Amino acid sequence: MARLNQIIAVEKGVKSRSFQELTEAHQKLQKPALLAGLARTYRPRDDEGEQLPPEATRVQVRAEELIRETGAILTRLFDVTATKDWANCVARADVVVDGVTLLSQVPVSYLLFLEKQLNDLHTFVKKLPVLDAAETWNFDASADCYATEPVQTVRTKKIPRNHVKAEATEKHPAQVEVYYEDVIVGFWRTVKFSGALPARRVTELLERVEKLQAAVKFAREAANSIEAPEQKLGEKVFQYLFA
Repeated sequence: MARLNQIIAVEKGVKSRSFQELTEAHQKLQKPALLAGLARTYRPRDDEGEQLPPEATRVQVRAEELIRETGAILTRLFDVTATKDWANCVARADVVVDGVTLLSQVPVSYLLFLEKQLNDLHTFVKKLPVLDAAETWNFDASADCYATEPVQTVRTKKIPRNHVKAEATEKHPAQVEVYYEDVIVGFWRTVKFSGALPARRVTELLERVEKLQAAVKFAREAANSIEAPEQKLGEKVFQYLFA
């Protein structure tokens, strides 16, 4: 008795051969010349007439024969697929992570679904935004996101000042040079916020996804290793169809 994973491996090849052979049979039936035959002989009108050899064309394709061949081809495909589907009805396994059973007796079809979804989730988690490592972040419950410690910076303004280079005299006015001085006029208090995640959190999530991925694959292999009783349904189908 074969195991389910062996039947799954065989099914693809059987499908491919069946499709190829059915295509060839269909093409033959579309060529009327292959289905046609001829036999004729010539008899002159009298004994002195010209003698001509007989002519014959053999029938190369017989529809009834192709029907039998088609039935035989598809019977194998129907039986292999039935064997797989019947076994899939009972193929189940536990999904175990770190020694703990997360999901019990999961059907193999659902395990296949889980594998695909976890592949997509792995891609999603890998692309999660990570907090800027150059800053120190703490979770701010009131803002419901991460925030940095407040940083104070000054705001300055350029104030004009006069520098007397030469005092005024009776003959000349004072020589004054205007320059600008940066004067602190206020203070900025800055807090940065971010909806991104700490790198350790993203790493932890990735590890969880990868652990579950491995557990699901292991469970699928276990489910697919069950014995698959051979099903013989194809012959019944084609006995009815082509009788």
